Amino acid sequence: MFYVKNVPNAERVVRVLAGAVVAGMALAQLGGMAGWLAAAGAGGLVASGLFGFCPACALVGRKLKDGR
Repeated sequence: MFYVKNVPNAERVVRVLAGAVVAGMALAQLGGMAGWLAAAGAGGLVASGLFGFCPACALVGRKLKDGR
């Protein structure tokens, strides 16, 4: 691995679901360029959930406890 996971499994699920909902709502409600930009931002949530690594959490020193 090139990185150490810093997002617990429960939060990973929440990030993926929330990102998918936000992306869908952004495209449906906003439309146009604003919708696509909001959906791209939500894609960051989905990606951090799928990979289990959040760069912002790493910057502040967040680490997982053993057994998560």
